[in-house]
Amino acid sequence: MTTLARIGERLRQHYGEPGQHAHERLQSWLAGEVPYAYPEMLTRQLDADHLALVFDAFWQILPFGTGGRRGRVGYGPNRMNPTTVAMTVQGHCQYLTSAFPNRTDLAVVVANDVRVFHDLAGVYDFLGHTHPLLGVSSRSLGKLACEIYAGNGIVAYFAEPENDAAVLTTPELSYLIGQLGAVGGMNLSASHNPPDDNGIKVYDQHGSQPVAPDDQRLVDIMAQATDIRSIPFAQALSRDLIRPIPRRLHEEYIQTYMRLYDRLHTPLPAYPVVFTPLGGCGLTTVGALLERVGFPIQTPPDQGPDGTFAAIPFRIPNPEVPQATEPAKAFADTHGIGVVLSSDPDADRVGLEARLPDDGWYHFDGNQLAAMLCYFLMLDPRGPQRKGLVIETLVTTRLLGKIVAQAGDSWIVDDLLVGFKYVAAVLKALDRTGTYHGVRCAPEQLVLAVEESHGGMLLPHLKDKDAAPICLYFATLYQQLRQEGKTLLDYYIHILEELGGYADVNRSIMMSGAEGVLRRDRLMHSLRETPPRQLGGFAVTDMIDYWDEARFGPFVSETDKLPRNVLQIVTDGGVTIIRPSGTEPKLKFYCQLLPHGAEDLRGSALLEAVRTRAVAVAGQVYNELLARLDCRLSEAGLLLSDIIDLSHKRTFDTTTIPQLRQAFLCGSLPSLDDTLSWLRAETAGMTPGADPLPALRAPLAALCEQWQTEGLSSPALEALRRWTRVESIESVETQRTQETLKTQRT
Repeated sequence: MTTLARIGERLRQHYGEPGQHAHERLQSWLAGEVPYAYPEMLTRQLDADHLALVFDAFWQILPFGTGGRRGRVGYGPNRMNPTTVAMTVQGHCQYLTSAFPNRTDLAVVVANDVRVFHDLAGVYDFLGHTHPLLGVSSRSLGKLACEIYAGNGIVAYFAEPENDAAVLTTPELSYLIGQLGAVGGMNLSASHNPPDDNGIKVYDQHGSQPVAPDDQRLVDIMAQATDIRSIPFAQALSRDLIRPIPRRLHEEYIQTYMRLYDRLHTPLPAYPVVFTPLGGCGLTTVGALLERVGFPIQTPPDQGPDGTFAAIPFRIPNPEVPQATEPAKAFADTHGIGVVLSSDPDADRVGLEARLPDDGWYHFDGNQLAAMLCYFLMLDPRGPQRKGLVIETLVTTRLLGKIVAQAGDSWIVDDLLVGFKYVAAVLKALDRTGTYHGVRCAPEQLVLAVEESHGGMLLPHLKDKDAAPICLYFATLYQQLRQEGKTLLDYYIHILEELGGYADVNRSIMMSGAEGVLRRDRLMHSLRETPPRQLGGFAVTDMIDYWDEARFGPFVSETDKLPRNVLQIVTDGGVTIIRPSGTEPKLKFYCQLLPHGAEDLRGSALLEAVRTRAVAVAGQVYNELLARLDCRLSEAGLLLSDIIDLSHKRTFDTTTIPQLRQAFLCGSLPSLDDTLSWLRAETAGMTPGADPLPALRAPLAALCEQWQTEGLSSPALEALRRWTRVESIESVETQRTQETLKTQRT
């Protein structure tokens, strides 16, 4: 039996029918039936030690999800690599030539972010340090895309073609498609994912991502596109098939938002703000816009473009993750600045942190950002007091509906599936017919479109989310509040006092790999087969299944079915929405609680009450969902960040915690340094390529309190308790950052 036959037999034995599919795809790749397959690298993976890796890389083709294809870089069809990109781009070429048969001037815009694959998780260490995927970047994949477009006779506009450090953000890509009269676009980016990931997003002639069934036709063509036609980059450039993006268009993009700012009639900015692109592209858009308006912005010196995101805790450049901006907050403290704005690597999501009077910091989640922005635009006497259309996804806070109702003469669309492509679809429908599901207005009446995952849109002709204008508005609001002696948190609390104690908490159950996908699907099936009677402590009154074809219409394609894999569970306390992520290996759920029991509270007491209630409900829902997988997490396990895979959380619960407790009992970890070193080694897999200790602070604090209550006592435990309270990893990082900055200034 050959080596390939033996690996095929093992795949079938371990994984059944999916293992057979993996073997068939592996054979195809080894036979050179797909481009850029690197058979010599695959051959080195054909042994029992790498069976799980081979299965996970070959059991499926990387799905075309909410925002295109996104996943780990690696060898195989379920990975991001030159093969995945080439087949996606070739399929897009064939799709465009069939969709525009009478056009002889087809052109696209190709964008890329900063990421570079260095295999920080060490998945392919056994291949050595020179294998072909090491060093593959969004830029190199973007150049490959340009070569394929050129080979198919389609002009590719590319940022500074001869500059390998050039980048282009997602929102500017959306803008440029319309300005250049292109028929589509392609973006090589994994947005806020870890640095070992990459992705590819496809855009239509409107500057938006296609929805079903258009995206299904695209996927079907891509699946068969193995005959790749390309022209070498330099040759395509000399033949004018690859063209630089005209510089004037960047200036026009900036001016578009400058005109928005001019309508606010605010005093000139005086108070500096910190902006961090979290190692991504945001300085070219957010930073440029703030500077042009005149905001005195400062950026931490080590947080500019960096495809490894080395300066970002956990290497997770996501504004949704509070720890991502810890170094930027330390920088702000050093400079006496009271606000930190951030954007993710492709600059379409925004983050906001506000310094409080006690010098602590408050992290605003996406629902809070949406509510503050909507209130400022529609109800705040200092704002533009606009009336018109607000659009939000169904997982975004219900507080926006209250704001729109109070504004009057306005409309809200609040039932959209997740993804800004559905927002764009509403605007395109309004442009064509003037109506969308009973709402009659023009696209120009758009006030705001938002989603809970820190994304927003202010102008209808830019049909994707953009961090630049959102940062501009929050920087402006910060100026106004600072002059009044108030904070951004005061502003949010005022909204709750006026409109009610709404609360929203979103959580994720990360489940990586093929087994994770199967468990995720099993959980969704369980909910459909046996709907819960109670959830999060509330009685369930209804469950709305978006796979219900009688209620929501028949599936028009497989790409329609995937985003409709959503359950909306209505209780007497609010709504919980459960869905698999379309871009990451996790199940997400969103707890939206209605005002209840805090009507007489004011100020920080109101915020604390509604937040505590929502966090408790979300933790209970988390374990009620896990119970359907025959597992649960302790209080400490629930406190671990949701960027950590469920398998690591369970290991922390079942192995790390008991071993740590036993070590304190027997004295085998006599000092704090010994304890932290042991913890760092035991939990290294939680955050590949990054120090795991910041992720442990909250659960360790809870454990220290619990064990002391139980009577457990040791010097090392007391030292660990002090570390979680005082000498936290954040404060240590703050101190180091301050020392570095003082040295730099000297």
